[in-house]
Amino acid sequence: MTYTTITVKPLSPHLGAEIEGIDLAKPLSAAQFDDIHAAFLKHHVIFFHNQQLTPEQHIAFGKRWGTLNIHPYVKGMADHPEILEIIKEPSERINFGGGWHSDMSFLEVPALGSILHAIEVPEVGGDTLFASQYAAWEALSPGLKQTLEKLRAIHSAAEEYGAQGASSRKRASMDSEVVGDDVPEYEHPVVRTHPETGRKGLYVNPAFTLRFAGWTRKESRPLLDYLFEVCRREAFTCRFRWRPGSLAMWDNRCVWHFALNDYHGQRRHMRRVTVNGDKVR
Repeated sequence: MTYTTITVKPLSPHLGAEIEGIDLAKPLSAAQFDDIHAAFLKHHVIFFHNQQLTPEQHIAFGKRWGTLNIHPYVKGMADHPEILEIIKEPSERINFGGGWHSDMSFLEVPALGSILHAIEVPEVGGDTLFASQYAAWEALSPGLKQTLEKLRAIHSAAEEYGAQGASSRKRASMDSEVVGDDVPEYEHPVVRTHPETGRKGLYVNPAFTLRFAGWTRKESRPLLDYLFEVCRREAFTCRFRWRPGSLAMWDNRCVWHFALNDYHGQRRHMRRVTVNGDKVR
């Protein structure tokens, strides 16, 4: 693929690319946005370094992709509710996003993508892993693919944001709600066809997928565990080391991610906006 306004450097065979030659603090021309959009669809997660964005500029970049989500269970910035301040203080043990997942799959209309900007990062540690769900799907046998294409799965925030969930833990710098028994559940196809690329990928994840529709949780667990193992295989991943000013955007329709929690005693401060998607079909 030829880009006219940016340089794109792939990070792994299946996903991930660093983009150079662009300042996201400035308004993007149509040609610049088209190049970034094309790289996003090709590589599924894209990374930029040395981006000094105000909250307003971060929001403006997010709105080039669509409307922005206001998280139902985590309070955003006081003046910018679309922005989550994801902070882990040196004394805290549990981080936010510390397990494989796809952002907001627990919504009736899940997210298109997430845009994370690094404000302060540990000297060592705090990397993020990403995994291609296209590659996971393509690794399955024809027989299993045929079975999965008939299935739908139930997604909910009940466990991750429930009383025992990691995302509901009280933190000094984040205000997360503990959900009750009435948290909604939504069905999504187990195999999702990307609305822009037409490629198929698995659409289940350990944080928010509870069971298959029409199955019990006990019946669902062996097959879900196998799919989760395939979805996070090392060969399908890339790893990103943050710097202050780094920015990543990933496609929640076909990518998992995992924020590593290996930097106790150091502070990590990130800001995230999430772009709303379309109903999964």
